Amino acid sequence: MARKISTELLDSTGKLAVVTGASDGIGSVIATRLAAAGAEVLLPVRNSAKGERVAERIRATVPGANVSIRTLDLSSLKSVAALVDELTVEARPIHILVNNAGVMQPPSRQVTHDGLELQMGTNHLGHFALTRGLLPLLRDGGARVTNQTSIAARSGGINWDDANWERSYDVGKAYSQSKIAVALFARELDARSKQGGWGITSNIAHPGVSPTNLLAAQPGMGRDRDTLARKVVDALARVGIAGSVDSAAMPAVVAAAGVAAQGDEFYGPSRVVGGPAALLSMWKTMTKVDDARRLWDLSENLLDR
Repeated sequence: MARKISTELLDSTGKLAVVTGASDGIGSVIATRLAAAGAEVLLPVRNSAKGERVAERIRATVPGANVSIRTLDLSSLKSVAALVDELTVEARPIHILVNNAGVMQPPSRQVTHDGLELQMGTNHLGHFALTRGLLPLLRDGGARVTNQTSIAARSGGINWDDANWERSYDVGKAYSQSKIAVALFARELDARSKQGGWGITSNIAHPGVSPTNLLAAQPGMGRDRDTLARKVVDALARVGIAGSVDSAAMPAVVAAAGVAAQGDEFYGPSRVVGGPAALLSMWKTMTKVDDARRLWDLSENLLDR
């Protein structure tokens, strides 16, 4: 069920926002919207040249915007730890964190620098490690944390006995698992914050379907051409069935800075694939509290092994 919501944003002047995956697509729109609301925006990116180009575009679009880039490769726990250390030394409270970056369906099983299945390692575990490391700064800022899931999380589950997909690898199921994990982590973070008095609120967002680079050619991941799915999405977007990149960004923007956003909420397009941002009912894959707790423990075990 989708419920209409206000897309009015809070005045974020003086607040610090961190947006991953903002070097293009949906992430760049999220960063621009937060900058327009007054926030200082940090863009942790893997490609500094792309990051600088986006930062320049945001400054051109939002006069006076305070935007800077940092180095982050979510597929490397060493890189995540380096960013955490850098921000910890600066000791500035973080008020908004949007865990938006992701990878989708490499042509074969690939692993991160730490031997984790690429989709689970990047989409969920990299963000889990980042958020866990930044918890003191997030608590200092009474932060809103938003985790970006996907319509792929509507079905499937966590492969509890082989979450690293070392046996019988299925690229689609592994992607669904990573995005279900993202959602379960968001819910457990909010629950632990309420229980521990951390002052953090955590929400889930999903962008629907839009023509982003997730399914485009990515030679670094072994994909030398756009996928058929990307071409289909482009066609659907042209006729208004799928969302645009701008509309796809809005659920996460509202979750992160909307005037009415609370904790443990789920935002997405009013239709499954597109439409105005709306407040959604949790999908079945996100509803089991025990799974959320178990996922947190599993994530710590995978990171600390």
